[in-house]
Amino acid sequence: MAQVDVEMPKMGESITEGTVIAWHKQPGDEVEQDEILLEIGTDKVDTEVPSPKGGVLTETLVEEGDTVEVGTIIATLNTDTAAAEVDADEAPPAEAPAEDEAAADEAADDASDADAEDDAEAEATPPETDSEEAASPAPSGDEVEVVMPKMGESITEGTVVAWYKDIGEAVAIDETILEIGTDKVDTEVPSPAEGVLTEKLVEEGETVEVGTVVALLASEAEAGSVEPPASDEPDATQETASEADEAELPSTPPSGDGAVPDADEPQRAPEETITRRGDDGRFYSPLVRSIAKEEGLRMSELESLEGSGRGGRVTKEDVLAYLDEREEAPAAPASAPERPPRPGRSDEAPPARGDYTVDEGPSDEELRQQYGDRIEVQPMDRMRKMTAEHMVRSKATSAHVTSFAEADVTGLVQLREANKEAFREREGVKLTYTPFFVKAAVEALREHPLLNASVEGDKIVIKHDFHVGIAVAIGNKGLLAPVIRNAGDYNVSGLARKAANVAERARNKELQPDELQGGTFTVTNIGSLGSLMGTPIINQPQVGILATGAIQKRPVVVENDGLGDAISVRHMMYLSLSYDHRIIDGAMGSSFLQRVVTELESFSADADLF
Repeated sequence: MAQVDVEMPKMGESITEGTVIAWHKQPGDEVEQDEILLEIGTDKVDTEVPSPKGGVLTETLVEEGDTVEVGTIIATLNTDTAAAEVDADEAPPAEAPAEDEAAADEAADDASDADAEDDAEAEATPPETDSEEAASPAPSGDEVEVVMPKMGESITEGTVVAWYKDIGEAVAIDETILEIGTDKVDTEVPSPAEGVLTEKLVEEGETVEVGTVVALLASEAEAGSVEPPASDEPDATQETASEADEAELPSTPPSGDGAVPDADEPQRAPEETITRRGDDGRFYSPLVRSIAKEEGLRMSELESLEGSGRGGRVTKEDVLAYLDEREEAPAAPASAPERPPRPGRSDEAPPARGDYTVDEGPSDEELRQQYGDRIEVQPMDRMRKMTAEHMVRSKATSAHVTSFAEADVTGLVQLREANKEAFREREGVKLTYTPFFVKAAVEALREHPLLNASVEGDKIVIKHDFHVGIAVAIGNKGLLAPVIRNAGDYNVSGLARKAANVAERARNKELQPDELQGGTFTVTNIGSLGSLMGTPIINQPQVGILATGAIQKRPVVVENDGLGDAISVRHMMYLSLSYDHRIIDGAMGSSFLQRVVTELESFSADADLF
């Protein structure tokens, strides 16, 4: 016998194990090369495992729900012949009844036939589904894979935000197929070839590793040659269809050897089957479903949990915490915590990254009952949710203090007015005030290095490179802060080109996630929107953010070189600095602001900065 081993495949550089979600084939079944044998998953993604060769499945070495390491042998195939036979005790019970046994004992045969027919019906559901899919017209032409793209050196995974194309739709080369995102930026993924979308391998809301195949294209197929799915959630439909068949059985279905389990034997399956998505549409990862199945949790219990993951997703920690609370419920409520709080910290630590999620809140109907019919309910989009999560986490992490100062920027205004037209012709971008503000901030950071630091536990990490983030408003959708790296190495011209480039790409969704990470300080020009001053929230893990207000003409008192005071019309602006009071005291914050003011007031119309 030519035996072929089927191994647990590697699903990414950081993935070392996987969980068997479901076997699509049973011992004794014939399989073709590349036909799906089983489905595996991690807490990130589910993946179907194809057969490496054609033949007969002789043995499954891992049960559904088991988690094994990458490279483990999980099944064996006999490739001698497509009609190879296996031992009788390994064959499915549906094929076991024999005619001579039926004739020998009619009563026993009736009962055995009934059980065998019910079992065959229950076990035949997945193959019938597979055969229906195989019967659908397949597109002609070469198959093209669409993979999760790499969006930066430090980015290893991405989330499918939205699909722009449905199965069966024709797509042109470079046409957007889907939108993906990280906790920093959303990016549109273009089609690598012209053809028809034949399969989506990742659902909206799922997070997968870079390099994972997320869709398949038939490069030469004609539109309409691929049948669209009957449901938006085919996986859940397939599972619930199987559940419905099992629900019609009069008793517990037979086990693999044809014997009915003892009524007193504990069953692995919970009373209520755990599906990938709940009634509210929330996705449950393979790891969460595996734990719930092993612990006998109901689907209704999972749906009642308040998830701490992205988008309210229930995590492994949420399920384990719920199990602990359920076990401890009968005990006395007053009990000392197993782990005492760290010295110098409160009992309630601030939420960690990703721990805060926006509460879905009441339903639209409940809101109308509360406020009446003359309201408009707008759900938060993904960018707004991310902004909310970041801002709340920042306020819970840093002790925010804001200081203010005023600057006379008349010389700066004159300098810009005198050079803006020539600058546009020479550099191809507008000369705004932002590069001047960044330049002033960098000079102040040189003298106040603690403002260019981060807090890591009880340690202060001072950065010697000045990576300055600049806040860019994306219409009414939200705010991004792309980073100008090594800002201290550029003059005003260089900073102007950098700022214009990242701002334009931010508005066009062309930024890479790395360009939104690694900032050491942030400058936000709130004056460009008309604000006089503000109290900005620190962009974690930074410890300071400078806000520059609107420049306005105002009458001010000035000194005239020994001639006394005079009232003059000057261009004035307010600046505000929010800083982390854990390491920045008021004296240092004020000193930094005054250094920024001095730098801005040093610009004059005849300055040579270009």
